[in-house]
Amino acid sequence: MRVSIFITCICDIFTSNVGKNTVELLENLGCKVDFPLNQTCCGQPAYNSGYLKESKKAMKQMIRAFRESEYVVSPSGSCVAMLGQYSKVFADDPNMREEADNLFSKSYEITQFLVDVLGVVDVGSTFKGKVTYHPSCHMTRVLGVQDQPLTLLKNIKGLELVDLPLKEDCCGFGGTFAVNNSIISSEMVKEKSRHIFETGAKYVVGGDMACLMNIGGRLSREMKDIEILHITEVLNCR
Repeated sequence: MRVSIFITCICDIFTSNVGKNTVELLENLGCKVDFPLNQTCCGQPAYNSGYLKESKKAMKQMIRAFRESEYVVSPSGSCVAMLGQYSKVFADDPNMREEADNLFSKSYEITQFLVDVLGVVDVGSTFKGKVTYHPSCHMTRVLGVQDQPLTLLKNIKGLELVDLPLKEDCCGFGGTFAVNNSIISSEMVKEKSRHIFETGAKYVVGGDMACLMNIGGRLSREMKDIEILHITEVLNCR
């Protein structure tokens, strides 16, 4: 099975270890992994800010980059969900719409791919500690990935998973929302931080690094001894 990694901007620039863990997870399960060097941003920041013309350029480049891929896997539910918006954007261009549909049909968030495509619910990892899971908005509400991360976490030896109160609430990041509505965003992440602290967990795990960075920044400013971890960092722990 040939898998192309869609790394995303955040992981590429800030958290390259997430990409490393994603590759190792897939290779350990027998996948042949490649990395198309001509991939770029999925176009979400520009698209959400109303710059449709500019975002289309990024979308077309992504379609070209992964045109020959068998599967496309990413450590971000939000960015994979964005690929699903391409068809709507190119609704008046039958050829581009078909290519957009093809890209999204073979694209998966990493836990979605492990559980739904490979049929793996236990990757054989070991992690000792109390963990709570933050389900990011786009990953759960747009992409529809809800149970897969929890299934994998529950099968990690030594890991104690505790439920996060009001877990469905947004952390306040929301891409450009955190910039354009910083005061509201700050209050939202403050509330998320309080709920995480209430669990008594030492680690908060998620599937989108942007959300985790936002949460981690708040926890750090409040001097709370809680570490943020992308789910691949836990799944690839031996």
